[in-house]
Amino acid sequence: MENKPKRHIAILGSTGSIGTQALDVIGQHPDLFEVQLLTANNNSRLLIEQARRFNPSSVVICNPDLYEEVASALDPLYIKVFTGIDSICDLMKDPDIDIVLTAMVGFSGLRPTIAAIDAGKAIALANKETLVAAGSIIMPLARKNGAPILPVDSEHSAIFQCLQGEHARLEKILLTGSGGPFLHSTREEMAAATREQALNHPRWKMGAKVTIDSASLMNKGLELIEARWLFNVEPADIEVVIHPQSIIHSMVQFSDGCVMAQLSQPDMRLPIQYALSYPSRIDLDARRIDFAQLASLTFEKPDLERFPCLGLAYEALGKGGNATCMMNGANEVAVAAFLEGKIRFTDIPDIISSAMARCTFVENPGIEQIYSTDFEAKRFASDIIDRIRH
Repeated sequence: MENKPKRHIAILGSTGSIGTQALDVIGQHPDLFEVQLLTANNNSRLLIEQARRFNPSSVVICNPDLYEEVASALDPLYIKVFTGIDSICDLMKDPDIDIVLTAMVGFSGLRPTIAAIDAGKAIALANKETLVAAGSIIMPLARKNGAPILPVDSEHSAIFQCLQGEHARLEKILLTGSGGPFLHSTREEMAAATREQALNHPRWKMGAKVTIDSASLMNKGLELIEARWLFNVEPADIEVVIHPQSIIHSMVQFSDGCVMAQLSQPDMRLPIQYALSYPSRIDLDARRIDFAQLASLTFEKPDLERFPCLGLAYEALGKGGNATCMMNGANEVAVAAFLEGKIRFTDIPDIISSAMARCTFVENPGIEQIYSTDFEAKRFASDIIDRIRH
């Protein structure tokens, strides 16, 4: 990226795990990147700290109750402060923004991502739920508006990197996953699992929601759906492979039988940086692989009986329409209920399945039907949780 102008970055969800690591990357390359916009939901303290360091043009604190705190703290720096999701969507039109890193958690990231695509911005996509809920709408919209979508998930970044410079037919995606903290646990052990046990991921340090999804393998289900849309492949051409060491981040198999893999130490800054600097590779202070110290790299098939969430994702993707949106909405509510101590870990897939069975199926949903499906799935999931608790 030598002698090129700085890329101006908007980070939606700057106080979360992805957002903070993105700012670490940007901080290492002040000659290449400049922060234009930072947004947070409730973490006003960290948002103020980030704004003071990176001096963006604007910040958004979504919770209106925290607006005065942020505005008064940043007033001396002449940083514009806004509140609410509508403000984020409006700011996507800012002509000074080059890349939008969508790192908001859950379905809430959909509207701002659509606004950024409508504005023709490059999207560094870290919000899985956008494509899970509305992949059939998002990808054509991105093509129509000339808005490139660059994957930030380590697995999708790995696939994206393996495809660079290749013109051969992609035969299969091999989507790897660590298996999470319960890889070798029994159903009985998982039923008794505590919040702390589920959040104790053996390889990655992530936010609470994605860590629980990883423990249930729903995260791999979401990534399965995301890969289908990002790389325009059939569900049957995506194979999930459990790889506990998390050194190979995913692989692609070509029509001649060749398999290409991307390897690195588990460090989310690498795929974040690749999306922000693409097509260039730039220096990163990441730990390197010492192959002499690697005892082994192992692989196994996922156990869909012990991890039914992954099976639900395959089922929803196969059904099409708004089925994946139903699944995603119900999962968000079920994961939140588990984190709040309202249900057992093993209740999560049962709640999702029951909520999906009650939702209205739409074969070719528009964006308004996606919003109504999300609302319906969350309402049904909440009703089921209330019955479990009583």
